[in-house]
Amino acid sequence: MDIRDVAQHAKVSIATVSRTINGVPTVDKELARRVWAAIEELNYFPNTQARALVSGRTRLFGLLVSEITNPFFPELIQGFEEVAVENGYEILIGSTNYDPERMSLCVRRMIERSVEGVAVMTFGVEQPLLEELASRRVPMVFVDAGPPGELVRPLLVDYRKGIHEGVQHLAVLGHREFGYISGPLRHRSSQLRKAAFLEALETIGVTPRKDWIVEGDHTLEGGMQCMDAMLAAGSLPTALLCSNDMTAIGALRVLNKAGLRVPEDVSLIGFDDIHLAEFVNPPLTTVRMSRNDLARAAFNALRSIAEGQELSGQPRTWRVPTALTVRQSTGYPRGTDAVGKKKRVKK
Repeated sequence: MDIRDVAQHAKVSIATVSRTINGVPTVDKELARRVWAAIEELNYFPNTQARALVSGRTRLFGLLVSEITNPFFPELIQGFEEVAVENGYEILIGSTNYDPERMSLCVRRMIERSVEGVAVMTFGVEQPLLEELASRRVPMVFVDAGPPGELVRPLLVDYRKGIHEGVQHLAVLGHREFGYISGPLRHRSSQLRKAAFLEALETIGVTPRKDWIVEGDHTLEGGMQCMDAMLAAGSLPTALLCSNDMTAIGALRVLNKAGLRVPEDVSLIGFDDIHLAEFVNPPLTTVRMSRNDLARAAFNALRSIAEGQELSGQPRTWRVPTALTVRQSTGYPRGTDAVGKKKRVKK
């Protein structure tokens, strides 16, 4: 079946069917109604490649993510696809797994498919690949920072608010001994999260111990390794913040294996609020960064460039909020009672 069958069924010309499918606004409304009715009755599926040849637009956005095994990214992909489909776009997904060669293949595939924009959600990319996209005038959206350019838009995540809320929450409970496991510090987002944590400690008058601040890699295994290293050092903070939930869940596993209780021995806070965070034991207190907010901001930023909406007042910088979600992995410091006072030792 092709548009000839649709045209015959709707009793219109082939050109009218083509213009209707491609959204040409000058098509008579009654004729357009008949075309769409025929499409539905015949269960016809328009050829998107043929439409792209006619319209000169693919209506295809690329989405680059770091690691498909991290639940944060499938949730982000789902949110991005939902808003894309709502607006008549398709997406092409590439997972880099932090591998420059794999990233290069993903970028090449997107260029070959003539994507109209790329949302770079990898939290760290190779500069030459960005230059390749920029040289072809492909609009790009980045988390936190990107190279300057006419067709580049940053998504600025408000790490400060959520992390400050986490530190304040622990301080109110009575904590003064804080640890932190960062993400890979070669990535801008990990640097910003760590800076927000240190600033939050400064606001409550706490100077952190250097050996309680370690660099992880945003994986379960990395969280386990960092927690093992802290235990081997012989002392633990009463509260530990992690740069993402996967790191926190890895740390939680090691603490449980060591016979330590969360939050009775160590209070634990993650970042991201992935779906799994609510179902670990105990449920994880975490800083929520909405994947839907991030996905919608990324899509809208790309669409505003692709469709020239910025001329009508759309922003050039898109902001993504964060907020603390309190669950059962945080409590009073070890050795204190329910009101935060030191427990009395019976003689």
